[in-house]
Amino acid sequence: MQIFATTTSLMAHQRDAVAKVLPSRVGALFMDMGTGKTRTSIELAALRHTKVDKVVWFAPVSLKLSVAEEIRKHTDCTDIYVFDDKTKSANLPKVRWYVVGIESMSSSNRVVSAVNKLVTERTMVILDESSYIKGHNSKRTERLTYICSKAKYRLILTGTPLSQGVVDLFAQMRFLSPNILGYNSFYSFAANHLEYSDRFPGKIVRAHNTEWLAAKINPYVYQVRKQDCIDLPAKWYSTRWCYMTMEQSWAYEHVKNEFLDYVDPDDWNSYQLFKLFSSLQQVVSGYYRQRKKREWTMHEYDNNRPDLLAEIISEIPDDEQVIIWAKYMYDINQIVQVLGDRTYALYTGKQNEKQKELAKQSFKAGDAQFFIATPSSGGHGLTLNEAGTVIFYDNSFKYAERIQAEDRCHRIGQDKKVHYIDIVCSNSIDERIMSAISDKEDTLHSFQSEIDAVQGNKDKLKEFVRRL
Repeated sequence: MQIFATTTSLMAHQRDAVAKVLPSRVGALFMDMGTGKTRTSIELAALRHTKVDKVVWFAPVSLKLSVAEEIRKHTDCTDIYVFDDKTKSANLPKVRWYVVGIESMSSSNRVVSAVNKLVTERTMVILDESSYIKGHNSKRTERLTYICSKAKYRLILTGTPLSQGVVDLFAQMRFLSPNILGYNSFYSFAANHLEYSDRFPGKIVRAHNTEWLAAKINPYVYQVRKQDCIDLPAKWYSTRWCYMTMEQSWAYEHVKNEFLDYVDPDDWNSYQLFKLFSSLQQVVSGYYRQRKKREWTMHEYDNNRPDLLAEIISEIPDDEQVIIWAKYMYDINQIVQVLGDRTYALYTGKQNEKQKELAKQSFKAGDAQFFIATPSSGGHGLTLNEAGTVIFYDNSFKYAERIQAEDRCHRIGQDKKVHYIDIVCSNSIDERIMSAISDKEDTLHSFQSEIDAVQGNKDKLKEFVRRL
């Protein structure tokens, strides 16, 4: 296998990260998006090249080719194998680097078998976007933790380590070593650090002994915020407002009434609230998928959002590249219609890895003026500094997805002041979503106190829903 060396220099904070993590066999880089976690990880692997015979890098499927590209960019190594739909344990080549899709560890026994054969004591494993294993009892988490426990060196990377609070910490630290926190099970961890609601099973209301947790993980974690280590141009935000049509307003109230007719005030939960929010958000985007008697019906409504997008685009110079984020495929189709004959690249969950890579390269090369993506498929790992304008056609309920999407073009190498434009429908669920984002909260979490207050009270529940 090829011996390699790095070919690019580290920034000061990346050197600090290497100095902190290198002395230990396991470590975590909790570095903000855009601060160079990938480059830091490559350096750690290079410094250990005499102690390991291979590096197995787990990354979201959509980022596998990007990881391989970064390895080539920062090293003189071409000895890289990216797992694909033909990879089997019997046909694995002998190389220095292997890149594996994290999601495949739960969906493909073929990939699991191949990875199990690859990982030995002389392997370094890197788990990119370790928030993908925050579910302590998921199949993916259990498989990765068990197989990678054989590796002498283990590293995790994420910019959002605690998107749901300290509950996310257990699985990530257990992946590195159960000795870090000292708990053999999640239930022992929860008994000491999590307080659950008496009324709502599974709902965490408070965390305890967090300073003790911070002290336990500190020797193994390097953490840095973007504003503390990189001099980037400021972000610039603006909001453009649209309004519901008469048809939309009727449908919006109809969805709320259906919810109130269906839900028992004494027995409703966050899943039902999520369904209500999703339905209302669909209506303000111009459609509603309704299920009755196991059949789905699509309702479409005249709406002003596409016209507002067209107006915004008309104000953008033809030589300026733009990212447009949209939550639903219906939105994506609307956006494509608005763009007409303008050049664009699509990056969604409907595409395979090669199509996504071609879309990314088209935008980066300047062949496409617009990059249209969903936060769930494009929010991690991409570097799109070519863009100076970002439009949120609508928003996710998850704050972590929003900030991930923002930082695709606000990272090392950006020299423009990035303009973020939110399209918001007045007097709708859009305003509540934006309020939660402003408070750096998930939308559902921001409603929690109001949800608690209306439980079991039909009149208060009606009032709550009417305000949405």
